[in-house]
Amino acid sequence: MTNTLYYGDNLDVLRQHVNAESVDLIYLDPPFNSKANYNVLFGGNGKSQAQIRAFDDTWHWGPEAARSFADVMQQGGRAADLLDSFRRFLGDNDMMAYLTMMTPRLVELHRVLKKTGTIYLHCDPTASHYLKILMDSVFGVRCFLNEVVWYYRGAGVPKTARARRHDILLCYVKKAGGQFFNPDPIRRPYAEATVERFKHHIGNIRGDHDFGTQTLHPLGKHPDDVITDIQPIAPSANDRLGYPTQKPLELLEEIIKSSSRPDDLVLDPFCGCGTTIHAAQKLKRNWIGIDITHLAIGLIEYRLLDAFGIRPLVIGAPEDLEGATNLFERDPFQFEAWAVTRLLGIKPNEKKVGDKGVDGLGRFYLGRDGQQREQYGKILVSVKGGQRIGVAMIRDFRGAMEREKADLGVFICLADPTRDMISEAASAGRYRKIDGLDCPRIQIFTIADHFAGRKPELPPAIDDARRRARAEHPPQQQLI
Repeated sequence: MTNTLYYGDNLDVLRQHVNAESVDLIYLDPPFNSKANYNVLFGGNGKSQAQIRAFDDTWHWGPEAARSFADVMQQGGRAADLLDSFRRFLGDNDMMAYLTMMTPRLVELHRVLKKTGTIYLHCDPTASHYLKILMDSVFGVRCFLNEVVWYYRGAGVPKTARARRHDILLCYVKKAGGQFFNPDPIRRPYAEATVERFKHHIGNIRGDHDFGTQTLHPLGKHPDDVITDIQPIAPSANDRLGYPTQKPLELLEEIIKSSSRPDDLVLDPFCGCGTTIHAAQKLKRNWIGIDITHLAIGLIEYRLLDAFGIRPLVIGAPEDLEGATNLFERDPFQFEAWAVTRLLGIKPNEKKVGDKGVDGLGRFYLGRDGQQREQYGKILVSVKGGQRIGVAMIRDFRGAMEREKADLGVFICLADPTRDMISEAASAGRYRKIDGLDCPRIQIFTIADHFAGRKPELPPAIDDARRRARAEHPPQQQLI
């Protein structure tokens, strides 16, 4: 199913929802050493005990990685032989855990790629040499096309080594020589010296054959394997959406323009904040995005709404009260992220231990003070998914609001609140600082309320998880 976001383990989604040889272009940026938090499912069974949470993107060898390794060995083949060699060389360490996670996913990506298709694997030098050997084993040495170097500027210079200023994009094809590639959309202007030189007659005689006068291509020079004119998104840039590994839209547009046609299918199995999806939609390609976090899926939903005025189909996210309950029972952390992001459109708290009752924190615009400085208010969110809830939770939430100096609070719960809870929330008073807004300072909002189409009374939130993508088309052209 195209133009669809899937919440879940990409290994499961690829096996269950993506047909063999149905994808024209794959881009993936699997996280490693990016100093961000990620969830990775090794087991592929969707249960919380199979979930390895990698803090600061540090991968660890453990029971689930060992189980995934055993699964690959059982499947056999060249990839299994290579992974076994890796383990004998590397031992049971973080890099081995990462390669074990990647191997079955690359095998599935090879299966779904068309014979005319291309895959770009984005990695940094930390793991690129291992991943290239792994890609050789899965796609074949003859199907290696390019090692594209993305060179960029950056801050910080080490005292004992050269500064690291590039990423690697490993480019492979399904069938050697059978891939689609169009250089014209990504040609660059020729150097001034080259243009000046070609103003004069330049012959082209090789051996006994005269190939005539050499000329420059009217659209510019053929692209090479080093990209130097696309820079990372600055931390303070308007385009940054608050996601740690966000890549510039121009980089994905370059890949999609050259390696796919309009209406082709583009797949990103680690879609993060959705830059691949945004670029594919902009360039009139079909797409599939997969991610294991509700933060990412919710962010992409809002990104597509802001940029194109569309609401994508999301598969795997709760669609009713039973689905929400099931998500809570499988993974309470992802339930919290889904509730905060989907119901309120703000960023969930990334701390899973010691969050002091704060599961989400948003801001809203109040206006300017007498010195024309922008003023903002705070919205605090607490999420409770269990059935045993009581008035003490509302009292604790009030205390958290006082501690955080929050103006408004939303208490989201799966179970129905008690009378004492409703009474305690009402005793916090009402909020009237914004013209036209008169709402309870603490609002209790149930998951059933959400599925019934009701919404809490709140001003529009402004949050890093909700930074708006730029509209790509005038409003009257956005809705499709």
